[in-house]
Amino acid sequence: MIGLWLPVAVYMAAIYYGATMPVVPAPIGNWFSDTVLHAGGYTVMALLTLRATANGRWAGVTTRAMIAAFAISLLHGLSVEWIQMYVPTRFAEWRDVWNDAAGTAVGLGVAWAWGIMRRQSHDL
Repeated sequence: MIGLWLPVAVYMAAIYYGATMPVVPAPIGNWFSDTVLHAGGYTVMALLTLRATANGRWAGVTTRAMIAAFAISLLHGLSVEWIQMYVPTRFAEWRDVWNDAAGTAVGLGVAWAWGIMRRQSHDL
């Protein structure tokens, strides 16, 4: 159980750390747009969280596990924006929450599609 949730917790902590930095480090801020950072970061968050909610098994990737992964990821994104309201040089924005939700949906969509392809290849 710890092996499933530890990567999620470490990743969440890394996002909190980056979100509370007074300034986004220049290379990251210059190479990637804010939209790409949010969507990409939460694509990974969704996949890690889905792995945990599915107990590390493809058979565990159910609608329930996907809804749980979506909710956990989105709540984390909301909490990050809430924290940024108290960081003087950062801004809380609804657009960032939407980008987090979009990235989460992309990650879960990729996992769903992969699961379909995986089942079909095993049926052959």
